[in-house]
Amino acid sequence: MSELPKPVVEQGAFSQTGLDEIKKRVTGNHVELLLEYPTVYIVYDQDKPNAYQVYVGETNDIEQRTQQHLNDDVHVRKDWQYLADSPDSQLLVIGHPHFNKSLTLDIENNMMLYMSGVDSVKKLNNRRENQQNKYYTANEKGPIFSAIWRKLHRVNPDLFPIEEIVRDSALFKASPFHELTKEQDNARNRILRRIKTVFRSKEDHQLILVEGEAGSGKTVLLSTLFYQLWQLGEDLNYTEFKTANNYLLVNHDEQVKVYQNIAEKLGMQVANVSKPTTFINHHSPDEQVDVVLVDEAHLLWTQGKQSYRGHNQLKDIMARAKLTVAVFDVKKMLKTEGYWTPGEVQKLENQVEQQGNLIQFKQQLRMDASEATTTWIRNLIDRRTVTKIPQDSKYDLKIFDDPVAMYQAIVAKSQDETHGLSRILATFDWPFKLKDKTIDMVTVGKLSLPWNLQLPLAQDQRGQAKRLAWAEQHQTIGEVGSTYTIQGFDLNYSGVILGPSVKYRNGKIVFDPSVSQNVNATRKRTLPNGTKKHVDDELLPNELNVLLTRGVHGLYIYAVDDELRTALLQESKHE
Repeated sequence: MSELPKPVVEQGAFSQTGLDEIKKRVTGNHVELLLEYPTVYIVYDQDKPNAYQVYVGETNDIEQRTQQHLNDDVHVRKDWQYLADSPDSQLLVIGHPHFNKSLTLDIENNMMLYMSGVDSVKKLNNRRENQQNKYYTANEKGPIFSAIWRKLHRVNPDLFPIEEIVRDSALFKASPFHELTKEQDNARNRILRRIKTVFRSKEDHQLILVEGEAGSGKTVLLSTLFYQLWQLGEDLNYTEFKTANNYLLVNHDEQVKVYQNIAEKLGMQVANVSKPTTFINHHSPDEQVDVVLVDEAHLLWTQGKQSYRGHNQLKDIMARAKLTVAVFDVKKMLKTEGYWTPGEVQKLENQVEQQGNLIQFKQQLRMDASEATTTWIRNLIDRRTVTKIPQDSKYDLKIFDDPVAMYQAIVAKSQDETHGLSRILATFDWPFKLKDKTIDMVTVGKLSLPWNLQLPLAQDQRGQAKRLAWAEQHQTIGEVGSTYTIQGFDLNYSGVILGPSVKYRNGKIVFDPSVSQNVNATRKRTLPNGTKKHVDDELLPNELNVLLTRGVHGLYIYAVDDELRTALLQESKHE
């Protein structure tokens, strides 16, 4: 691609006077680019340090649109009234010689995606999602957007941080403004059609099951659906079906935090994002809600606990909803209290498939790796074999014989903005009790680090604890993450310690529950027929599945077991 023209950015006060000043400043072909051609614009105000309210839009006539916001929208929308009344609100107008209607809509959508990932943006206003399909300049969107963002970073680095920092944000990765793949888009449209059918026929208690392995894009699908259903409920002109009472549930503290932050930022109902037990305890089957979206449904409980008096959370959720959409990955079940027997899983799949409600994702979107590399990882987890590690120009898969060296490599990656978010993880093979304020350590040779969620927050993040996921907190580079803090999240590079429960004997990987500290996986489970059984040989490999599939660009491994470490190092050698 030949070098593209540079974008043009002008800033002024969000007022008629500010707009007039912009008009006076622009000269030459910038007059056309900013005042006559399609543009993207941003209106923002900072009401306190690191707290912005932002509106993103696009228009063919920035003068007419600004006047509409200042004179008309202030009477019908509180966000515009706030921005118009503030003496400090600003207007940014962005033009480019290659802008056309489709490209500006796509840039607007991408700007919403990035703004949703900026922690200092507390309110993000827009009422559309504008993902475009094919058009003439679609291949230029990426480089043009990056050039725009770099220019905006020079204007206001707090509101527009370095691009790589934004992309590392958990909010960015779960944002509803991602461009959907064909597989995701087909699934979304299929689910929306099914919702329409259910609402018209009043076939209550329906279940749509979305299956796919780690990194297949299920979270983005749910986030997009949640936002779109809210939009449709707010749209007075939309009459095909009305969903005014929708919920998003996930049995994972870190992921709840992310979804609640997104909902708050977009002006959605934060209370409608919660853990399953909260939802079940606050709703009876007599007061049905419209749609419930369940992320990580394999983490739902299939037996009672102190806070949950039922027997199966999925069934209890379905009893309280007209339609439930549940994301499910049998290879990510981690606890006996959420265990499904293979027979139960097959029965559930058969039921939803007969109703046309089974959606299966085939693509893997997280790891930027060759098929040979992903096959190697799957062989390690599923077939329990150590095969020759492929050479992959895209993916950094490395075996270490020294845990300290691996930790140092991960620290170096985390300090390099081009590599970004990188953390150390481990199988649950060291005690973690959090009693008497003692710090529980993961100790391997000369490496000794505390388990996750134990070090005090970095000073500049103490007010952000409720918003930031574990891996996004600065001090956690000095901790070791577990499946319970990292599941559902991406890292650019992950360093995984395979603890003593993962061994290599007679050419096969075996799991030793006697040295695992993961009592949630090693205790007996009561089966449907009333018998008690150990299911750790199914659950401990799932722990490995979660840990080894976090890294987008690289995976580093150190094995405590001598035989396993030797086998991995041997297979990593290339002549």
